[in-house]
Amino acid sequence: MAERAHADALHHDETNYVAIWGVLCALLGVSVLGPMAGVRFLTLITAFGIAIVKAYLVCSYFMHLSIEKKWVAYILGFMLALMLVFYGGVAPDVFRHEGLRWQKTYVEPVRP
Repeated sequence: MAERAHADALHHDETNYVAIWGVLCALLGVSVLGPMAGVRFLTLITAFGIAIVKAYLVCSYFMHLSIEKKWVAYILGFMLALMLVFYGGVAPDVFRHEGLRWQKTYVEPVRP
């Protein structure tokens, strides 16, 4: 019974590879064209949102995580939570423009 479900899931994934590839290519196009809009906040939100969607598609379809045991989902969730904790711990220092003994300087790029 479990082997049959595994085979059905693999066959279902194989039929969707081209469709998933097309979605990934479309998302790549959006992430490349997004910065051309010139809205920095929208670009960041779009870039991270697209990255999460693309990572989900690759993990669930190409890495066959959708047919693995459920503990893989728990490990993935734990890793995502750990990544958010790391980002939350580092982001305040990265976004600060002045510190105790340092100052973030911005050099204006030379334009021809």
